Amino acid sequence: MRPNPDHPSALSARLVTRSLHAYWRFARGLTLGVRAAVISPEGEVFLVRHTYVPGWHLPGGGVEAGETALSALARELGEEARIALSGPPTLHGIFFNAKISRRDHVLVYVVRAFRVLEPKRPDQEIAEARFFPLGRLPGETSPATRRRIEEILRGSPTPETW
Repeated sequence: MRPNPDHPSALSARLVTRSLHAYWRFARGLTLGVRAAVISPEGEVFLVRHTYVPGWHLPGGGVEAGETALSALARELGEEARIALSGPPTLHGIFFNAKISRRDHVLVYVVRAFRVLEPKRPDQEIAEARFFPLGRLPGETSPATRRRIEEILRGSPTPETW
């Protein structure tokens, strides 16, 4: 079942996202984010469902001023997934996120060397988080997340926007 884009929660999520990016446009100029396709040896991918936007997504978030992309990736995985890197991730691609703003880019990494610190419990940001078989993603998986996972399985990124 696809989320209704006219539902009040979807409209509210879009308003919050656009407001934050309007602020970041003036405060930062360019925004940079990281996402991780954490893939288990069993062929499962870790996805999160946020409290403020519909659908399942790869875990990740913004790179803060003075922070490296890899530090941001490690921080976001700890916060959103309770997962720690145990080896270097592989950069899958850099994507222009035109749906958010004309200045937003996302670095997508593939993480195969990791350890789960503990099960992720729901909090104010993450409603649910868990591993899914690569061939059986939940129906509510975001289109961008599906594209990134398909590219990773094919072994090559698609030169397009998010």
